[in-house]
Amino acid sequence: MVKHSKKILVTGAAGFIGYHLCEKLLSLGHEVIGLDNINDYYDTGLKFGRLERLGISGEDRIVYNQVVESDKHGKKMQFIKLNLEDRDNLPILFKTHSFDMVCNLAAQAGVRYSLENPLAYVDSNVSGFVNLLESMHINGVDKLVYASSSSVYGLNEKIPFDTKDTVDHPISVYAATKKANELMAHTYSHLYGIKTIGLRFFTVYGPWGRPDMAMFLFTDALLNNRPIKIFNEGKLSRDFTYIDDIVNGVVATLEKDSEQLYSLYNIGNGTPVKLLDFIDAIEVETREKFIREMLPMQPGDVEKTWADTSALEKDFNYKPSTKIQEGVKNFIDWYKLYYKK
Repeated sequence: MVKHSKKILVTGAAGFIGYHLCEKLLSLGHEVIGLDNINDYYDTGLKFGRLERLGISGEDRIVYNQVVESDKHGKKMQFIKLNLEDRDNLPILFKTHSFDMVCNLAAQAGVRYSLENPLAYVDSNVSGFVNLLESMHINGVDKLVYASSSSVYGLNEKIPFDTKDTVDHPISVYAATKKANELMAHTYSHLYGIKTIGLRFFTVYGPWGRPDMAMFLFTDALLNNRPIKIFNEGKLSRDFTYIDDIVNGVVATLEKDSEQLYSLYNIGNGTPVKLLDFIDAIEVETREKFIREMLPMQPGDVEKTWADTSALEKDFNYKPSTKIQEGVKNFIDWYKLYYKK
């Protein structure tokens, strides 16, 4: 338990990382208000399932712009369905609740979908983020930890990726919106003294993960006897990072006082894994063989991601420790239980 409980707004609380973060913060004794618009970018049943684990049960109880109290945690965990870009109601939420800090994980996610529906990204990731910053400024909330993305590195060829690298060449709308977040955060830090910590997430996986991510897509295809699409003929590497390691890093940035007004960190495993090795680990765990469909590189994708996490290790004692085999096993165990396979 923490000595000093904080009241923390977690946006994207029905999402993959947001749900796990809420669980962790509650276990540490903090008070959490979760916010999410529960959009249908992927299966909303999964989002409601995560909320149910937090004690926010019953879809009929969740009404737009109404705060719901957890059956499991009482006032310690509350939830509101709200769009981040709602300029009328978000400032009222801030005025009503006196947050100590904010963790912004809400965003329209997905690199490939941003090629099809760019305006959804502008609404949520740009307008919504500025609305959040302005609500913080007006109501005197002076600390924000927010999700950026490894995608901001774009066509950067220097490996591993370092936050000092130039990130002026995004290759997807999603990446451009995340770069915009970093710029707006810097502006509000400079103008109003809001401490902002941007975390550039690398590929996160684990139980309750998103259905559009590799771990879920591959497992789902394998256990349902469908082929998997392997882009760039499999010549891809990703800094796969297990959810518990990610959440521990996020919690450290929330709980520890930062000396800097504006900062950016990579948060990942710090060791790239070849995509084909990741696929092999799933085969070993399931004792099944994939039907592999080898395809060319996709627009908006990069060949390799690799996080230099030394700054986060130095400033916040960040130490990812979950091996890929352990993380894969945990996900597959969850998937089989959840989908009764």
